Amino acid sequence: MKALELALLWAGIATVVLSCLGALALRRAHNRLHYLSPMTTIGAPLIGLALAIGNGWGLAMAEDLFIVFLLALTGPVLEAATGRAAAQREGLIEPEVPR
Repeated sequence: MKALELALLWAGIATVVLSCLGALALRRAHNRLHYLSPMTTIGAPLIGLALAIGNGWGLAMAEDLFIVFLLALTGPVLEAATGRAAAQREGLIEPEVPR
């Protein structure tokens, strides 16, 4: 394995593990969401880039980079939707009523 690949992989793994430990320490869903953001915006892209470098040029690299792109694109949207649903469930904000 190349040094860059290993560095990206271990940096991504460390980000994911530390985010998981932080999320486990908290009780409320809103607080846990703060620890999910680094996983989807930092940890997963670092791991995906390490896999892409390890696979070399080709279809596998394109698939890895596409998955990283989709995760980076949809991660914040899913976190915002989850936070809104949790706030509605806990009564912190009014639920939207379809009209």
